[in-house]
Amino acid sequence: MENAVVPSSIVDDVPADLAVIDDVDAARIVLDPSRSDVLSALQQPGSATTVAEQLGTSRQRANYHVRALERCGLLRLVEERPRRGVRERMLVATARSYILSPTLLGRQAADPARIDRLSSRYAIAVAARIVRELSTLVRRAETAGQPLASLTLDADVRFATAADRAAFTTDLSDAVNELVARYHDTTAPRGRWHRLAVFAHPTPNNPTPTDPSTTPEGAG
Repeated sequence: MENAVVPSSIVDDVPADLAVIDDVDAARIVLDPSRSDVLSALQQPGSATTVAEQLGTSRQRANYHVRALERCGLLRLVEERPRRGVRERMLVATARSYILSPTLLGRQAADPARIDRLSSRYAIAVAARIVRELSTLVRRAETAGQPLASLTLDADVRFATAADRAAFTTDLSDAVNELVARYHDTTAPRGRWHRLAVFAHPTPNNPTPTDPSTTPEGAG
């Protein structure tokens, strides 16, 4: 069984920020509520004993879950220390949070090539492809001990009207197309292809305005 994709950039006992799970067994384990609780309990180094105390369960049951999580690469051993005549194993979660790779779905994974480009689902498929491809590149870079060049832009914008949103879309499209045309070079001997994806969608939960000038008329 392959291990989950676990970043190697763990400093001392501190979990990485994020790990991508692309192993079916690891995904099945982390989706189990009891084992998810154990994983959360081990965001700081601990043992089956400390987990049992924290979750109010037996040490045997806690140890069973801990072993399963460790086998799938979701926990790592920090140290072994003597405790009451035995060696207590101290472990820590490999990451603070996890994401499941679309590769877990095999041929049924989202594929932008099979989806209407004008559909909002196309954006979801592109996002899934980013997770799949970028996690693979991250793993290769870490194995090689090399940095991976990437760029992420993330911003929130509040449009006053639908017309403003449409104008913004046009301006953004023109700007991106101009930049791509300026830097795209198919003849460079050592050139490397990069993917560029731009998303825009309504915010699921509108943030509470903190600036009085942004409060809609009649609100409050």
